[in-house]
Amino acid sequence: MLPHGRDDVLAWCRAVDEGPWAGLAVPERITFTAHEWTVQLAAAAALTERVRLWSTIVILPAHDAVEVAKRLASVDVLSNGRLTAGVGVGGREHDYRAIGGRFDHRWARMDEQVAVMRRIWAGDPPFDGADPVGPPPVQAGGPPLIAGVMGPKATARAARWADGVDGAWTLDGDIAAFTTAFDMIRAAWRDAGREDAPHLSSSVWYALGPGAEDRLRAYAYEYMKIFGEEVGRWAAQQAACFTPNALRRAVDNVRDAGADEFFLVPTTADPVELDRTLDALA
Repeated sequence: MLPHGRDDVLAWCRAVDEGPWAGLAVPERITFTAHEWTVQLAAAAALTERVRLWSTIVILPAHDAVEVAKRLASVDVLSNGRLTAGVGVGGREHDYRAIGGRFDHRWARMDEQVAVMRRIWAGDPPFDGADPVGPPPVQAGGPPLIAGVMGPKATARAARWADGVDGAWTLDGDIAAFTTAFDMIRAAWRDAGREDAPHLSSSVWYALGPGAEDRLRAYAYEYMKIFGEEVGRWAAQQAACFTPNALRRAVDNVRDAGADEFFLVPTTADPVELDRTLDALA
């Protein structure tokens, strides 16, 4: 979601919590218009009572693991245990550079950071002689951790520590993309000797109402052009969920592929978009 002002945040949080929705997700971007992720999640924790809250995703290697563990535990307390933490390495070096984060060895560092966070949530001090880092999370062992990863190598790493994967990214809601990604995730879980099923999630950008196609394609281009003009134009061309039928098809496809969660990412802060979405999915 992209709420910019106080009124937008209030409207979205209240409408999502009072509607049929299962969760509300907050991204992390630095060189973008999104609010700081902890602030947005804390606001959502205070303004909602029912829905599950998600970070999709915190760029973990850009931060200190102990500080992120404290932030996530705080949101877990404020939400009374409604937080699921999505973490990943991201791909935008500009976001790392803007806050002085290291861009090297991101995968290995994230593996180590996850272990650190879980120790902090278990009550271990950050170093010998230190007091534990609070607050203790409401959820035993800390919030569930979902890996925002794609590809076989990254998924295999995530299978060693994650509760699931948010990795079936698509611009058009094609069922083949969902099925291929989910099958790969399930295989990684089996190969890692996991007996529990991975939580499977995905997302799609969409737009509805007047000017929906232009708005969606412009959003996709602006979001992806950091990887080059060609990538930005490709994303704009591929973005397809700008009609009610296209959005319903994407939802049906991801459900048929076996998803546990599907995040609908609007391309406007206008709360009216949520009403259009409900009408489209009715």
